[in-house]
Amino acid sequence: MKGMGYRTIKTAIGAGLAIWLSSLLDLEFATFSAIIVIMCIEKTKKKTLITMKDKFFASLLSLVIGALFFEVLGYHPLVFTLFILGFVPILMKLKIQAGFVTSMVVVLHVYVVQNANLSMFLNELYIISIGMGIAILVNSFMPNFKQDIEKSKRIIEQKFEVILLEFAAHLRDPYRNWDGKEIYEAEDLINKGKSIAIQDVENHFMRKQNKDYYYLEMREDQLELLKHMMRIIAVFSAVELHVKQKEMFAEFLESLSENVHSGNTTDKFLDELTELQKEIRKTALPQTREEFEIRANLFYLIFEMENYLKIKKKLFAKRSQTL
Repeated sequence: MKGMGYRTIKTAIGAGLAIWLSSLLDLEFATFSAIIVIMCIEKTKKKTLITMKDKFFASLLSLVIGALFFEVLGYHPLVFTLFILGFVPILMKLKIQAGFVTSMVVVLHVYVVQNANLSMFLNELYIISIGMGIAILVNSFMPNFKQDIEKSKRIIEQKFEVILLEFAAHLRDPYRNWDGKEIYEAEDLINKGKSIAIQDVENHFMRKQNKDYYYLEMREDQLELLKHMMRIIAVFSAVELHVKQKEMFAEFLESLSENVHSGNTTDKFLDELTELQKEIRKTALPQTREEFEIRANLFYLIFEMENYLKIKKKLFAKRSQTL
């Protein structure tokens, strides 16, 4: 069913449980516990706890200050207006303004009952505790994002394979037709993957970092370089002149495209790239201006490809430091 997500199901179950338990304890305003559940359940465990912290302290503060306000000044709409005007700056000062709505519902309960006694105070405390307790309970069940992240990584790697193969094909065939859609598809997949990785970190309180997030950042940086290289490749596409060096670099790109994965093969390809540069320097010097421009752009591509490989090498260096 459309809109029936994991979070919706948890919210529905939690809200029902909260009303049932509050009613079982014969608490006044039992439905308020369901509202707390609905307002506290967030996309991640970390966000849920932050939300609850603000709402809990704001509610307790409103209960105490509101009771004093109404008991001293009277239960009158004007007094409620003055309470809000004085209470909001306090929330802002304490940086718990996210709990404003919940705190207003609590203080309205005091206003409706018009009797700020211990029984009323305990009733509100029980309702708040039930609502937040059940919110923590139902939100402890979170989907495992690892499978989704791994799937995204595989598809991103496939896109990179196609991009590198297309680069090689363009070096060989100036009439090659390619719209570059894989670059934009990879960019979208990386952004979505990073969002999922962040959620995964926020669902594990003991985890400060996510290796998959670092991996996706690495691919994002590499993709930026591929975008720059694509513009240079387009220059080659406009030139029909065939030079040996283009074929040499095309073979390197073809080999690299067959090894786009999460493993560390950067040293191997950096060595191959160094050898390629040496081989190109051994070839005869350019004889025409057109050939010279091709050679210059080719060296720029090699330089960018070296940076492309070093980005991945840094990832494995970062991983080894965290072990």
